[in-house]
Amino acid sequence: MKKSFAVIGLGRFGGSICRTLTDEGMEVLAIDVNEERVNEFSMIASHAVVGDSTDETVLKSLGIRNFDHVIVAIGDDIQSSILTTLILKELGVSRVTAKAQNDYHEKVLRKIGADHVVHPERDMGRRIAHNMTSSNVVDYLELSDEHSIVEIVANGKIGGHTIMDLDIRKKYGLNIVAIKRGEDIIVSPQAGEMINVNDVLIVIGTDNDIDRFEHKVME
Repeated sequence: MKKSFAVIGLGRFGGSICRTLTDEGMEVLAIDVNEERVNEFSMIASHAVVGDSTDETVLKSLGIRNFDHVIVAIGDDIQSSILTTLILKELGVSRVTAKAQNDYHEKVLRKIGADHVVHPERDMGRRIAHNMTSSNVVDYLELSDEHSIVEIVANGKIGGHTIMDLDIRKKYGLNIVAIKRGEDIIVSPQAGEMINVNDVLIVIGTDNDIDRFEHKVME
C-alpha cells in the first residue's frame, strides 16, 4: 500500500528526501515558506505548497494529521523546527522525523515527542571519516550513538576460517548478520560457514567492539 509523506523544509536535506520518496512511488506533500523552492518541487512532489509550518491553522488546512509520516527538515531556524514538531504531535501526527542541528536541539525535539531525530551532517561526517580510516570498511551506518552496522571486506587473516573458528561473537561481541559473496547474499550464516577472502561481512555491534575487531583482525 502506498504511504503518504509530508516534507516540511525543502533545503538540501528535505529536497533530497522529497525526490527519493517520489522516485519510490510515494505520495509526497512538499511544504516550504520559500515560494521559489516550492515552485521547484511542484513538478517533483505529488503536491507542493507555500506555507508557514509554525501556523497551526495552515497545517490543519493541509490535513497534516492524515499523513503516515511527516519529516521536519527545517534548516537553521531551530525555533521553527521545534514549534513545528510540537504542533504536529499535538495535532496527532502518528510519526514525525525531525532534523537536529546539535545535541541540545535533539534533546528538545525528543522531549516534545519527535519519534525519530536525525543529524544528517554529523552522521555523514562520521560515516565518511570511518570509511577513510579503514581500508577494509566498504560502508558504515550508524544505528544509534553507540551501535553501528558495517560492511567489512574479509582479508587473508580471516579468509579460510569458519565463523565458529573466528568466534567473533565471543571475542568481540559482534554478530555477522550476512555475507555478500559476489552476487549472492547469505543471510544469518551458520557457525560452520567458511569465510572466503574478499567476502563482504555485514557486521553489527557497538562502535567500540567494531573498532577493536578492525584494529586487531582486519589491519
